[in-house]
Amino acid sequence: MSISGYTAAPSTTAATSPRTVPLWRTGGLAAVGAALATTVIAAVAKSAGVSLEIDGAPIPLLGFTQLTLACAAIGLVLAVALRRWAATPRRTFVAVTAALTVLSVVPDLVVPAAPSTRIVLMLTHLVAAAIVVPLVAGRLPARTR
Repeated sequence: MSISGYTAAPSTTAATSPRTVPLWRTGGLAAVGAALATTVIAAVAKSAGVSLEIDGAPIPLLGFTQLTLACAAIGLVLAVALRRWAATPRRTFVAVTAALTVLSVVPDLVVPAAPSTRIVLMLTHLVAAAIVVPLVAGRLPARTR
């Protein structure tokens, strides 16, 4: 309420409305950001002396980049499908991706690697999910029906 006792109606001009960004663009940028983050985490860990080896075979740094991009692309396809067919796409996407993130950590717990390697692998999964999931979920409608 203003001093004069009247309230101003909210403006509905195009200048104040938020710009709509396509889901694929947000998902793509999130994927690139997550891939960059996981690769940097792996590079820092490697330079700090963490052995990025599984059963004696080294994990290449670009492997972190490639797998993050591939998994983020799968998540984006999931988001598109849920936007089309789910009654509550945002909530469903967050629930499914939370479950998938938990499941993605399970192999890291049993892989024949040093504990420090396991921690780095789990950290990269969690960081990638923390970047991609909120950004993509934010572009999904709360309800479609």
